[in-house]
Amino acid sequence: MVLRLDLHVHSVRSPDGCMELAEIAERARAAGLQGVAVCDHDLTAEDLPSFPGLLLIPGTEVSTDRGHLLGLFVTEPVKSRDFAGAAEEIRRQGGLAVLAHPFQRSRDPERLIPLIPLLDGLEVWNSRADRKNPQANRMAADFAGARRLRPFAGSDAHLPQEVGNGVTTVEADSLTLEAVKAALLSGAAQVSGRRSRAWYAARSQLAKRRRTGAGPLSYLKWTAFAVKCLGEDLIRRDTGRR
Repeated sequence: MVLRLDLHVHSVRSPDGCMELAEIAERARAAGLQGVAVCDHDLTAEDLPSFPGLLLIPGTEVSTDRGHLLGLFVTEPVKSRDFAGAAEEIRRQGGLAVLAHPFQRSRDPERLIPLIPLLDGLEVWNSRADRKNPQANRMAADFAGARRLRPFAGSDAHLPQEVGNGVTTVEADSLTLEAVKAALLSGAAQVSGRRSRAWYAARSQLAKRRRTGAGPLSYLKWTAFAVKCLGEDLIRRDTGRR
């Protein structure tokens, strides 16, 4: 069976996440998805609820010393913030270690070479990755292809409107965690997606400030960031770029 999966979504458990699990499920089904990986920041979920026709994949997004690392199919906390240590913890649980948005903030591929043996794949499409580096996703896809790393795609959704903006398509024997993991490990996945609006990044950052009790200066900085995001969206719309 052909399955369409969004392998990078955040719930309200992330400081900047804006969706309950039920809303994630609703949006995913509306987008024609059969599975979603819930990857909250430095958190895991041992027991995810079940929804008819939709597989919730337990995961996490670990903040390491070498960037963000997705742990898919993990339910136990990943305590290490050292990249190698975090990847080892993920794999020890039987999970997949996937480097998230590798070129979002850096254009240097050489820094990634030592990480390759620690990875089960690379996120080659992330719908938020190209705000600072417009070539982020293309560079990730080129890097993965040249080094034969398994391709993964996710929306990095923090808001409902973003769910399904990054899709990994696989052929699996069934809609189960075991079958989906085996399909991803085969390396035969296809990726697709569309860019999320910059405004959604501003919205999620506003949610984070509200939850953390940010002060006036932080809100002033957010206002400038929000105006910049709105401008980016306007420019892209006016030039026909997507």
